[in-house]
Amino acid sequence: MRLVVVGNGMAGSRLVSEVRTRDPHIKITVFGAETCQPYNRVLLSNVLAGSSRPEQVRLIDASWYAAHNVEAAFGSAVAHIDRETRHVVTEDGRREPYDLLVLATGSEAIVPPLPGVERAIPFRTLDDCERILESAEHARRAVVIGGGLLGIEAARGLAGRGLPVTLLHLAGHLMERQLDVEAGEVLGETLAGLGVDIRTGVSAQAVQEDGVRLADGELIEGDLVVLACGVRPITGLAREAGLEVRRGVVVDDELRTDDPSIFAIGECAEHDGTVYGLVAPAWEQASVAADVITGGKALYHGSRLVTRLKAKSVELAAMGETHLTEEHAEVVRFSHRARGTYRKLVIRDGRLVGAILLGESDAVGTLTQLFDRGGPVPGDRAGLLFPGLSSAPVTENPTLIPDAAKICQCNNVTKGQIRACWEAGARDVAGVAAATRATTGCGTCRDAVEGIVGWLCEQEGISV
Repeated sequence: MRLVVVGNGMAGSRLVSEVRTRDPHIKITVFGAETCQPYNRVLLSNVLAGSSRPEQVRLIDASWYAAHNVEAAFGSAVAHIDRETRHVVTEDGRREPYDLLVLATGSEAIVPPLPGVERAIPFRTLDDCERILESAEHARRAVVIGGGLLGIEAARGLAGRGLPVTLLHLAGHLMERQLDVEAGEVLGETLAGLGVDIRTGVSAQAVQEDGVRLADGELIEGDLVVLACGVRPITGLAREAGLEVRRGVVVDDELRTDDPSIFAIGECAEHDGTVYGLVAPAWEQASVAADVITGGKALYHGSRLVTRLKAKSVELAAMGETHLTEEHAEVVRFSHRARGTYRKLVIRDGRLVGAILLGESDAVGTLTQLFDRGGPVPGDRAGLLFPGLSSAPVTENPTLIPDAAKICQCNNVTKGQIRACWEAGARDVAGVAAATRATTGCGTCRDAVEGIVGWLCEQEGISV
């Protein structure tokens, strides 16, 4: 069988490796529009901040493809799908036949139609990141347009390099999709304390040589302008081929499009009315699609989203229905703005359906597990928000975490899998990561994995 994958980003590269793990013989060809090997887009903010080098965020080593008999065509964009003959055609005219085709084309940065917008640099790809860093070396001041996840990470990264930064956001508070008003305001105050000038409720009118002109005529000075105005699924290829496209390429529970020989996964796919923009759902979809492609039975039932902000000195996790009020759910809230702390639980029918944790918190692991499993919430609500104050044992203690608890959200790795990996000989985080991929997504589970491995070693009297 001939499998062709269009897109070699985080979803496409994961699918290729998952399929090859299951079937060593299937012929695989993957086309990637970018000229470089796959990289972890989630960690680009670390590259921007200087805590990681570009080569440290690579997902697959270039030698992997030859070693696993996979043909990878870098810098080769697919321009057309011929469904009648089952071929894809690249921009340079290559025709590649397929029996099964997977679209993993991802998303593209939204570039608003502003006068002079060509002077700005989107923050989406590794090339974008390197262009921003090159410009930052000579810039006196930066302006970031967009106060969502990427915009905040870009602004914090540039400020951490000593560059004065102004962050512009159209909505009344930052990350309005994930955060309620007070959480957005506390986040803004935290960023302001780290050197980012926050301007919410403002609209950019034009990008000029000396900065960004607002709709009210004010000029926000800056000789480096970064765009983080959101992303949109890349669906043109599917639409031109006559596949059903709404916001994304519509797929069923097997991740098939309305053409049963074509699948779609990741940020370009729309499942049950939802397009997911995070890595964990893309990797879950890759696993399901790989099972189906190699003859197994698997269904995708959607993902429970946990958003983590990856910015130095800013701790934030948001999950689920964070905007529900007391009219529709039980809401438990704590705020200490002077310390940059905001914690909120949203509970409905005895289950945790949403949470916001801003500022350093030892409750993240417990709440993420509760949210992910959908289990009943303990009666001690204060103990959930402040585990150290509870008379009950802290759930994050490795001894008390059940084996079924998911430790790595991005890669769906449980404590039991980490234990099994340790028993098979992995004695450090690197060994666990190599075997399970835990810590290789957003990286926020690293401390938890380290704690479990350390605890296992301690139980057996093994020094590492």
